[in-house]
Amino acid sequence: MKNIILIGMSGAGKSTLGILLAKAMNYDFMDTDVLIQQQEGQLLQEILQEKGIERFKAIEEEVICQMNPLNTIVATGGSVVYSDKGMKHLKERGTIVYIAVDFEEIQKRVKNIHTRGIVMGPDRSLRDVYLERVMLYERYADITVDIKQETIEETVSLLVELLEKEGEQ
Repeated sequence: MKNIILIGMSGAGKSTLGILLAKAMNYDFMDTDVLIQQQEGQLLQEILQEKGIERFKAIEEEVICQMNPLNTIVATGGSVVYSDKGMKHLKERGTIVYIAVDFEEIQKRVKNIHTRGIVMGPDRSLRDVYLERVMLYERYADITVDIKQETIEETVSLLVELLEKEGEQ
């Protein structure tokens, strides 16, 4: 068994899905945003405000490249795809699953855009970031799960089914 790495926008549900998927598949669970916060002793938004976007991305890459999980569902931060080195490291350790959610739904879910710790410059809108990242998510994904109106339980079942087809379980 390898790892399952969840990528996608902030608000896509990676952490929530990851915890439930880990239970369903008897895997461990890891959230890279939590690892970053633990390492730095700060919330993501504090890191971004105090150290800036480029330093945040460097910290994220460092944390990702130090990880060596086994049989783990890994929920990543939405910005993880900005690091080619980090994504190569993750791809060597598991299957990359892109949790694809359309922009309108992301916009509904992400209300706290200025306190959530989203990597985006002051001149960028959530739509700008979404459009920029979708191409990166698609590039790195081994599997894409397009989330529409499914419940969280239906999504977990769909993921388990897709992963079994991939031979992960």
